Amino acid sequence: MKYRIYKFRFTTGVHFGKKSLEDTGFVLCADTLFSALCQEYCKKGSEILEQFVLKARRGDILISDAFPYIGTTCYLPKPILKIDRKNDQGDSTLKKAYKKLSYVPVDQLQSYIRGTLDVKKELNRFTEELGHATTRSVAAVRGLKDPEPYRIGIYCFQPGSGLYCIVGAENREDLQEIENCLSDMGLSGIGGKRSAGLGRYDLFSENVSKNLEENLMRTNFSVNMALSICLPQEEEMEKAVSGASYLLQKRSGFVASDNYSIEQRRKKDLFVFKAGSCFQNWFQGDVYDVSEGGNHAVYRYAKPLFMGVIV
Repeated sequence: MKYRIYKFRFTTGVHFGKKSLEDTGFVLCADTLFSALCQEYCKKGSEILEQFVLKARRGDILISDAFPYIGTTCYLPKPILKIDRKNDQGDSTLKKAYKKLSYVPVDQLQSYIRGTLDVKKELNRFTEELGHATTRSVAAVRGLKDPEPYRIGIYCFQPGSGLYCIVGAENREDLQEIENCLSDMGLSGIGGKRSAGLGRYDLFSENVSKNLEENLMRTNFSVNMALSICLPQEEEMEKAVSGASYLLQKRSGFVASDNYSIEQRRKKDLFVFKAGSCFQNWFQGDVYDVSEGGNHAVYRYAKPLFMGVIV
């Protein structure tokens, strides 16, 4: 498996939806990236799309969630593990900092696991230097006699900050094709409200560091962290959850296809493990069909990209 890092330097604000239109964040899950890639592959023809989906189902292509970076520092999700905090000693502000911290620098991951990371310092830097959320007032005009104003949530990354994902592929041709698609997607944007000019970015690629690549490829770790939302197949579930520490996340939304149905239709809800969930046992997961009564399949990516965190 060959791995590559792809950085998104956003030239506009982004809207990654939450429960309401006015809410937004900077979290971009692997299934959203995969769906956007499927739309790009679909432009090349249905057979090429199906080949892409098949390779993903086989595990020949793996995609992580998109995680933050600040300058040259890349972050990973906080492992969902019980941490023996060496410097806690009843400090309530430190306990709150541990709870608020969602991401840790790649090169400080082991310090976090050992309980020696300066959590307050990392949390302050992350909060101050990544970006900020705001709202924008816009007007809906389509199909209305008079414009109807509403507000949307927008996240704005600070200069030098953004998101990155890790992509793995069995051959360099697939990796290059994915890179081309990710680059093309930057012109139209990713996430919600792209028609309003949101989610546009420039793409940059980097090699995966040697240490990170080793942790992605080795299979002899006692604890492995998922770097993507994921869901075991039914026959894998019992073994997957044995000894695991995880959080669940509901994935839903509307189908982004003009020929799926006459009216806008929702995808089937799917509950998945969040990135950062930790497992003793590897599993394959799948690309699930979440269509419901439409004219074609709708794919929800839920394959794990594992990284060893404890030998």
